[in-house]
Amino acid sequence: TGKARRTSLRAAASALAQEDAFWPDGERVDASQNPEVAKIVDDSAMAGPGMRAIVVVKNGRVVAERYGDGYSAKTPLLGWSMTKTVNAAIVGTLVRDGKLALDNKGLFTSWKADGRAAISLADMMAMSSGLEFNEDYGDVADVTRMLYLEPDMAGFAEAKPLTGEVGKVFSYSSGTAVMLSRLWQDAIGDKPKALAWPRTALFEPLGMHSAVLETDEQGTFVGSSYLYATAHDWARFGQFLLQGGTWNGNQILPAGFVDWMREPAPASKVYGKGQLWIEGPGDEDKPGAGAAVGLPKDAVWMEGHDGQTVAIIPSEQLVVVRLGLTPAKLGYRPQTMVGALVKALH
Repeated sequence: TGKARRTSLRAAASALAQEDAFWPDGERVDASQNPEVAKIVDDSAMAGPGMRAIVVVKNGRVVAERYGDGYSAKTPLLGWSMTKTVNAAIVGTLVRDGKLALDNKGLFTSWKADGRAAISLADMMAMSSGLEFNEDYGDVADVTRMLYLEPDMAGFAEAKPLTGEVGKVFSYSSGTAVMLSRLWQDAIGDKPKALAWPRTALFEPLGMHSAVLETDEQGTFVGSSYLYATAHDWARFGQFLLQGGTWNGNQILPAGFVDWMREPAPASKVYGKGQLWIEGPGDEDKPGAGAAVGLPKDAVWMEGHDGQTVAIIPSEQLVVVRLGLTPAKLGYRPQTMVGALVKALH
């Protein structure tokens, strides 16, 4: 019908207009004319082996971007554990709506009869639940088994016993992040609404149109690992955190929530209370390492397996996305590039 055709033409026109708008409203980029910045992102040692994408955002605008062979601004890239920070923000949207509280305890029915009843949502967010979970990526580590063999990932993690004192021991766990997905989905209570929630509550408001968060066979979001998004969309999420959880004047996360996410977890000086790293790759057990090499003290990091990082530095209004296939054994440190960009753009 004519009406349907007009509607689809209008939709196509608005998609084109959006594409043509400057990032973050659209995908257009006006690259910086600063030769120093170009030199940094063109330096293969700074970019690191296996680099797939670099996006540099200063004062809310993309000022530089580079892509590896076969990759572009339109390629969705897997964030691995950077997904945990996005999942923590989704938890924040449920806290905002009064559906979850950080001091909630007795989180799963099976926990109510034993010491696990004492685990709070905040303990889970700070990776200090005290639950057993092996994340060393050995032959059959819990994390590998969960991600590749278990049809019910949250159920697998939820069945683990306590091995440490609740809230007192930091133990990085992908199982915890998947359980957080299960908890926020259950808090919504309506399965279709819960499955649409990442998109309706977060991705669409931020214009992260490429973002896809995958579920396990049970329909639980794999909030530890399986978010795909373009480098432009990872940069949008970094900018969203830099802005304290607001976007286009809308407070999407509760006021103060991002500040809380960035505070050191009680059981760790290098990990935040809300699934953010205070230190960058290779420095995960070295408090103060970033500041010691001259990075601003307020720098925080999203980090994922094999070289996925987003550095967020509010004092410099700077977000640096670096994605790639860069195994840890290669010893690549994005801190060097980020530090050079801080100086060049200061």
